[in-house]
Amino acid sequence: MGGVARSELVAAVSAAGAFGFLGMVREPVARIRSEVEALRRRGFKRFGVNLIPAVTDRELLEAQVSSCIALHVPVIGLFWDIPFTLVRRLRDAGIIVACQVGTLAEARSVEHAGAHIIIAQGIEAGGHVRGECPLDELIPGIVGQTTLPVLAAGGLADGADLLTVLALGAQGAVFGTALIATEESFAHEYHKHRLVAAVSEDTVLTDAFHIHWPGGAKVRVLANSVTRGERGNPFGKTRIAIGADEGRPIYLFSTDSPLRSTTGDFEAMALYAGAGAGRINAVQAATAKIHAIAAQAAGLCASGVASGLERKEPASPAYSAHEMEDGDMGYATRDELLAALNELLEAERAGARVILRMTREAPQALKAIVVGLLRDEARWCGILTRTIHQLLGTPSGKTGTFYEKAMAISDMAERLALLYRGQGWIVRKLEGLLPRVRDDALHADLAAMLKSHRDNIELVALHSSEPV
Repeated sequence: MGGVARSELVAAVSAAGAFGFLGMVREPVARIRSEVEALRRRGFKRFGVNLIPAVTDRELLEAQVSSCIALHVPVIGLFWDIPFTLVRRLRDAGIIVACQVGTLAEARSVEHAGAHIIIAQGIEAGGHVRGECPLDELIPGIVGQTTLPVLAAGGLADGADLLTVLALGAQGAVFGTALIATEESFAHEYHKHRLVAAVSEDTVLTDAFHIHWPGGAKVRVLANSVTRGERGNPFGKTRIAIGADEGRPIYLFSTDSPLRSTTGDFEAMALYAGAGAGRINAVQAATAKIHAIAAQAAGLCASGVASGLERKEPASPAYSAHEMEDGDMGYATRDELLAALNELLEAERAGARVILRMTREAPQALKAIVVGLLRDEARWCGILTRTIHQLLGTPSGKTGTFYEKAMAISDMAERLALLYRGQGWIVRKLEGLLPRVRDDALHADLAAMLKSHRDNIELVALHSSEPV
């Protein structure tokens, strides 16, 4: 959120209990220093600074990095063609490094470089988009292949989105567009009100806004005269100034978004917006926005989802000492148990993804049902992931084929009927697995999972054509 996220916004979200990043892309050192000092004067010690090396002049980048180190900035966020040497330099200076990525390959690269945190950015994200993968596909793939904490970014707007990415395996969510439309953001009022008026279909992915960025970099913005092709060839040689910001010209097809300090033709500027823009209905205080997101997620978690999502320290595998004996006695060995748990995890993840889509499409009469199902899928995804870690296994990053089958069905009642059958499949798997589980605690968890899915079968059957 270069330019938009300054100390006023970071202070507001920090006061609400979130973690804010200063968007200092290509900003002079004096501004970085003044914004950091402004936060510290207000008593905030936990914050980050976002830098983008690929779009920053080398000398300026060196000055930015040196300044952040000298200021003892606690966290640095990096994005786009991240230099490994920079990651290591920041680590050596005692700074936590968060790297935003768009692919599994990139996630592996930054982990190898020494990143502390991975931010998985889906194609739904507003602003510059790194990958081509939807968030609900990207998160499980990365989570299953890393030991680092993974945060999810891209099109997130509310507490249901937060719950969903937790269900998919992320440890937290990153909100951008939702915080542009706040009183404290440094975005221009024109940009904020266009976001409030937007529907989800108003966002487009385009490479038309390219000045100041590497070639071919796509951005998600609100549709305007530029994205409709009404302003000419974006890649022509002539540069046309359409505005200014603090004495600096803003050109047509520039990546600059309109700020409070900007003047000019706002309609033709890059109005960054994620795919969740249609669920942003008002400009409000950032603290109120954070509290609303948290309250909605907490309400959905009322049945104990949060405890199921905790990742505890791995314990010694309960089955390893009795591996041979267990197999002889009919109990599942550790390897057999891990295979069964991962199969269940893939199925639960598929269910969570299907129900996520249904929460956005379902008629009002079905909202409470699908939200309740999403809550349960989130709970069991979390418990299965935790258990696999406790057994020193690696949670699968795959999503079950049920997802593709369900999303091929457009009729909501027919999709509910398929959900009914999917819940039945899990019941049968659990009924077969439970007699082979030796550990009492795991047996109790899986028995509770079985009961939950039996209850859901009865609930879904009431609203589908399937008999109980």
